[in-house]
Amino acid sequence: MSEIISVALKAAQTAGSITHNLFEKAAISHKALNNLVTEADVAAEKAIASIILEAFPTHKILAEELHSTQTIDAEHLWVVDPLDGTNNYAHGIPHYSTSIAYVHKGIIEAGVVFDPMRNELFVAKRGQGATKNGSPIKVSSRPLQEALVVTGFYYDRGLLIHKTLAASRILFDTGIRDLRRTGGAALDLAWVACGRFDAYFEYRLAPWDYAAGKLIVEEAGGKTAERNGHELTLDSTGVIVANSIVFDEIIPLIAWDTVPVVD
Repeated sequence: MSEIISVALKAAQTAGSITHNLFEKAAISHKALNNLVTEADVAAEKAIASIILEAFPTHKILAEELHSTQTIDAEHLWVVDPLDGTNNYAHGIPHYSTSIAYVHKGIIEAGVVFDPMRNELFVAKRGQGATKNGSPIKVSSRPLQEALVVTGFYYDRGLLIHKTLAASRILFDTGIRDLRRTGGAALDLAWVACGRFDAYFEYRLAPWDYAAGKLIVEEAGGKTAERNGHELTLDSTGVIVANSIVFDEIIPLIAWDTVPVVD
């Protein structure tokens, strides 16, 4: 695992350097109306893939831009988001990250999330805890009534947005402290892990959005689930995570199938 971590760190920091250098300079294009991609996304993913495959030529890569059609069933799999928070990045908002996870036979063994703007590096190894810039981190111990919850909106403006807004109303009615939407899933997860946020939910995500963050949260003492409260796996479509106190309270409130849609 030491070589795996070394490669993941090198790849994440190289990608971070690329995205940092291109910040407010990168050309922007559209995958869909509200789904942007920049030259920094592509350049960072190419650099990450090159570093990984140079060290491990037989390993597979599942990533957002150039490798999105790869299977999750490979024995040795790297799950990569070269630039998580592209809409922030494209608008000049300095809140984004690189997310890299190593998966062995379906089990996430290592995860790295790097925030180049704050120079914060979150790292987790299965069974060995989680760190930020080398110092151990843990989730908060705040209860739901004191919780700062973070969420995300998918590009879909139909059922997904209605469910998210309905869940947000439920949480406010329950009496949480406040709600945030930062635009960066990987950092949302990392910030739950280090206690800045107390819970996070988003009803539609891809594995590259949450693979590294899932392990970082769990190794920091938090709990994770897919959007209905079941086990979070690489084929899950949504995420709910929280500290251990909030988790058991929040799942019945905002699980996808329990949230009504109000016109």
